[in-house]
Amino acid sequence: MTRPPDRTARNVALLAELFPACVTEVRSPDGTPRTAIDLDLLRTELGEYLVEGPRERFHLDWPGKRDALLAANRPAVRALRPDRAVSEDFDRTRNLFIEGDNLDALRLLQETYLSKVKVIYIDPPYNTGSDRFVYPDRFRERADDYRTRAGLVGNLATDGRFHSNWLSMMYQRLTLARTLLRPDGVLLISINDVEQANLRRICDEIFGEANFLTQFVWLNEGNVDQQSAIKGVHEYVLAYARDLTRLGRPAIIDPNIEEESKLFNERIENSITKNGPANPESTITLPRGFPAWFDNGYIAPRDDKYPKILDPITVENGRTTQQTRLKSGWSSRNLLELFIANGCTPIQDAKGRTTTFALTDRGAIYYAKHRPPDAGHVVSVLRNMGTTKQNSAMLAGWGIEFSYPKPVFLIEFLIRTFTTANDDALVLDFFAGSATTAHAVFRANAADGGNRRFVLVQYPEPYPGPGFDTIADLARERIRRSGAEVKAQRAWAGDTGFRSLRLDLPSLKDARREPHEIRQKDLEHDADRALPGRTGEDLLFDVLIRFGVDPAEPIDRHHIAGHAAFTAGDLLACLDTHPPYTPELFAEAARRRPARMVLRDAGFTGDELRINAERLLGPGIDLRVL
Repeated sequence: MTRPPDRTARNVALLAELFPACVTEVRSPDGTPRTAIDLDLLRTELGEYLVEGPRERFHLDWPGKRDALLAANRPAVRALRPDRAVSEDFDRTRNLFIEGDNLDALRLLQETYLSKVKVIYIDPPYNTGSDRFVYPDRFRERADDYRTRAGLVGNLATDGRFHSNWLSMMYQRLTLARTLLRPDGVLLISINDVEQANLRRICDEIFGEANFLTQFVWLNEGNVDQQSAIKGVHEYVLAYARDLTRLGRPAIIDPNIEEESKLFNERIENSITKNGPANPESTITLPRGFPAWFDNGYIAPRDDKYPKILDPITVENGRTTQQTRLKSGWSSRNLLELFIANGCTPIQDAKGRTTTFALTDRGAIYYAKHRPPDAGHVVSVLRNMGTTKQNSAMLAGWGIEFSYPKPVFLIEFLIRTFTTANDDALVLDFFAGSATTAHAVFRANAADGGNRRFVLVQYPEPYPGPGFDTIADLARERIRRSGAEVKAQRAWAGDTGFRSLRLDLPSLKDARREPHEIRQKDLEHDADRALPGRTGEDLLFDVLIRFGVDPAEPIDRHHIAGHAAFTAGDLLACLDTHPPYTPELFAEAARRRPARMVLRDAGFTGDELRINAERLLGPGIDLRVL
């Protein structure tokens, strides 16, 4: 089984599709041929649109930027190992909690969640100039170093690379995160004043300025009575779309809007008579049969007030009986003409509202707009969303101490702004912290009956207080407590479980060898590629990721012809080697007709069954052997 391709290889494939004339072939250091891009030909294709060398151009640069991008493009070298002991409803839940470095996790999830995530919300470590900074990205390190390295390193303000370190850390993660978003997906990042300007610049580069959505200002109004020259009471949430043209309108109304607001009216009525420099007089001709808001009547011509009536109007049974001309300035002339051209039947305005027009008994033309049930209204200033102090107190009530957690209502509001109940949206947070995002997903689903699910990633940073060994342990406990509370308070029976997975070395040894490296005595040693101590379920998650199967797919454990087996989606895996495989196993698998089947080479006791395995399964089943 091959490793998942790295992002560089994927980018080469995309260039080859766009510029096939630029594709060439070179030999790797080991002598094998591989596809490459002829840069000279690519320059010719791009012509004047290519910028090279020292020419002036608008961009953000810093020491380490190139290394950060190279690190993001490296292939995944980790695997996911299941941890049932700390999971909740492991087999059935669609939620994931991944313990480990989020850069490794983002690399690993490229194949599985490519273009599938609806919302990414992150609250990364702010660049405060303290001696505690997260994710010491080493571009080369041994596996043992990875497992034993500390979770925190310093980024003091006295460091000459104070901003560069933080930007490199964010740049590579956001580069990978963008590819996970759906075409209509949204990235949301909490940030303060220190790096807000730089963060916008790198997001403009990664996502494109055209996909900048807004910069929310969150009023965090706790402790405002402390004396200060200028007391900061706000932070930001940057919002970028993967493709702004694909993003739908929010389906939620800001909770601070008064209940009496017209935004809550299902039907909006108003006159389209509007005179002024921007709306000069023009004549509109209403056809016979134009609707009226009265059954029968007569309106005489007039020239003394707007709208001026040039022809007499007679209405019978709620419709005009002859063609009529009116003169005025009009606020919605184009929409009215579309209504007339549509046979005076309802049309949709630019906001998706069903719109009709009609005459009143005073000769005015009114529109009536019916607000769709999913209409929303979101403002850029987020007020009354809770404070970190309130949320710290809530966690303390569960025996969890955590400094500066984001308010759960703030994250719930953002999630409901950019997802809908029937969207089956996937929400990703790769700086999980105390797992506020998981709590917010539960609340959002309970509020509207949705089926949103989450993927959270948290490094096992040592926890300084009592009760937990790591922040990851604390986050898992928060998910359990919040899930139970939401179910109890909302009478909701949705999914509050999570499948806990740990980043570790792959369960399969890399069997690739150069010809000169192969020795006879090693062949028997390499017959079984599984590392010592790895279970069939460990191997299963290696298989899921390598095949691009969602690691949150429900798993059924069962037996086929006496062999332990797993079914996940359209995949059937028999990954234990005892008892050895038998013809009956293949006969039963053929009856079940999975799309894919995975076995271990060590499960075959002879060559005959191995050679005939595909024939016994029959056509249409993709067989892979580890």
